[in-house]
Amino acid sequence: QVSEGWYGVAFDKPLARTREYVDIVRKVLSRKTVTHDGTHYQLPLPGGPGKPLKLSLQPHRSDIPLYLASIGPKNLELTGEVADGWLAIFLEPESAHEHLSKIAAGRAKVGKTMEGFDVAPAVPLVIGDDPQMCAEWVRGYASLYIGGMGSKEQNFYNRLAIQMGYGEAADAVQDHFLNKRYREAMEAVPFDFVDRTSLLGPVDRIADRLKAYAEAGVTTLSVIVFDSDVEDGVATLRSVAEALDRSGVGE
Repeated sequence: QVSEGWYGVAFDKPLARTREYVDIVRKVLSRKTVTHDGTHYQLPLPGGPGKPLKLSLQPHRSDIPLYLASIGPKNLELTGEVADGWLAIFLEPESAHEHLSKIAAGRAKVGKTMEGFDVAPAVPLVIGDDPQMCAEWVRGYASLYIGGMGSKEQNFYNRLAIQMGYGEAADAVQDHFLNKRYREAMEAVPFDFVDRTSLLGPVDRIADRLKAYAEAGVTTLSVIVFDSDVEDGVATLRSVAEALDRSGVGE
């Protein structure tokens, strides 16, 4: 839906398109004159007035890492093969190895290990005494992805929830969301799903989860905060910084 509704590009051959696109971006960042004769992209466009161009700006870094946000097994393998990092969503430490093994397989294809590869999930964060209450802040976010980020037939986040063992709940969330019953969709998101893929509760509990993420192979963890104003958001970030110190895994 996003590819065709927002970008105006048919959602077909996503692996091949991604591979070509990454190649083009690397050429652009190298500041070389860019030409590309691929199956899906041609630069310059044949038969027109276009000519090969190059980036006019001078990047501050000579080596700019590229990250891919991928979910499916083949996309994960491609990420390991052509990218420098992975932007993960709904990643739980306990099953991270299932995803990272696919990335490692892609790395092995090009003679690389996981050394230097950045595993960078975005993880919801809510500080509070009661994890159950903290989870309420995340339900809307989770229901949007599981229920509304895609059609009924093709929603990768919904499939991910099913793979994690939440088939019945994922179906319910999607049904409610697509029928605009948004409150019911939020309520149908299991607490266990939110808890497994978020940082919820007091500082000590979050410190334990940060340690679990690090031990699972996460190298950069970005947090998603749900505070309603800047001051509360800053307080939340201070709390997670304290949790990171207590976890013993931060730099």
